Amino acid sequence: MSDRKQFLIVMLVAALFVGWLGWRGFEVISLNQRLQSDEVVASYPYLHRVLRVDGDTAVMSSLRSRETPTREALKIIFPSMSSLSENHRDWQRAEREFARVQAKAGDIILDVPGIARVRWELDENWYHLSAMRSESLTRR
Repeated sequence: MSDRKQFLIVMLVAALFVGWLGWRGFEVISLNQRLQSDEVVASYPYLHRVLRVDGDTAVMSSLRSRETPTREALKIIFPSMSSLSENHRDWQRAEREFARVQAKAGDIILDVPGIARVRWELDENWYHLSAMRSESLTRR
C-alpha cells in the first residue's frame, strides 16, 4: 500500500473518531440542557448532570453513595441545618427532597430515546470544590 493510501486511511479513521467524540459531547450537552429546562431540577441547589453516556447508560452525578451519606452534602448545601439535631424533621424533609429531585432528574434522562439506564456516580469533584470554598471562607 502506498504512503498516500495509508495517510488517507489514517486520516479517515481519525476524522471518524473525532466526529464520534463530538457527537458524544453533543449528546451529553443536550441531556444536561434537558435537565436544566425542568423547573424542579434546575432550581435545586445542587446541579444534577449527566457526566457521560456509555452505550445506552447515562452516567449521572450524585452526592450520595454507600460510603458517603446524604447528610454530608446537605450540611454543605444548607449550612443552617448543621446545628440541628440528627433526629430533627428538617433533616428527613431535606433528604426526601433530595431523593425526589434526584429521581426526577433520572426520570427525565430515562425518557430520552436511546437511554435505557442511569448509573449514579459520586460527584467527588463537588465535594472537593466545596471543601476548598469552606477553607477559603474560614481563612478570611
